[in-house]
Amino acid sequence: MATYKELLQQQQALAVEVEQARKREIADAVTQVRNLISEFGLSERDVFPNGRKASGPRAGGKVAPKYRDPSTGQTWTGRGKAPKWIDGKDRNKFLIG
Repeated sequence: MATYKELLQQQQALAVEVEQARKREIADAVTQVRNLISEFGLSERDVFPNGRKASGPRAGGKVAPKYRDPSTGQTWTGRGKAPKWIDGKDRNKFLIG
């Protein structure tokens, strides 16, 4: 029976093999796709008829905070449910100038 350390070493070696196999298979898939695109004369519009989707977070990105609690420094963008420190109070007092 293998020891804990030996099993960890095997796990690390296997993780390296998995990543190498993944990279190899991705490269093969990309080659196949490029060959098919070339063979059939396909364009980007043929392959992606609805266009490309924005990658990562929403296209709008982050919103700057609009309000700040002077006692704690917490901020709120003014979107979504209001935090307790501003809920029911005059928001003008908390505006970030």
